[in-house]
Amino acid sequence: MTSPERSALMSRIRGSDTTPELILRRRLWADGLRYRLKYKVPTGRPDLVFPGARVAVFVDGCFWHGCPDHYVRPRSRSTFWAQKLAENVERDQRQTRELESAGWKVVRIWEHEIHEALDEVVERVAEAMAGLESDNDAPRWQVVSVEVIDEAEALERRRLTRLRDPLSVRIDQQKRHTRKWRERPR
Repeated sequence: MTSPERSALMSRIRGSDTTPELILRRRLWADGLRYRLKYKVPTGRPDLVFPGARVAVFVDGCFWHGCPDHYVRPRSRSTFWAQKLAENVERDQRQTRELESAGWKVVRIWEHEIHEALDEVVERVAEAMAGLESDNDAPRWQVVSVEVIDEAEALERRRLTRLRDPLSVRIDQQKRHTRKWRERPR
């Protein structure tokens, strides 16, 4: 892919109103869960906000936020993408920590969860709104950096950290993959 082709491709990636967000929004609305869009909270504007229940919902893209199952290390501009990933993960941790300190419940959802388990995602949001303990409080790992061990064998070492406990670190070694979740038929 040439540089202008890649640039044109990247410019079409949206930051809001993505397919996973639209699927989740339609389902929540159909289930009677009324949310606000572009609603300002103390640390920015989450994808969905339930102001009365003080619940902020973020739909995180697997590539942009370091999903441990689906993050794929780019082969070009490694330094740029490594820095971008680290900044995104740090921002996720900071936003979550600051919102929870201010009394908000934060629900972070991977985009693949919406495609694979929409019912469970909606249940997590409903539980957060009801103030119940749920998967929302479970440890969530994010890829922070990827180091190539052996290019010929496609081996890489991944450093992961927890969303709510950034000092917890896990190192995984695996073959590079480009798999993506299986989308459900509509």
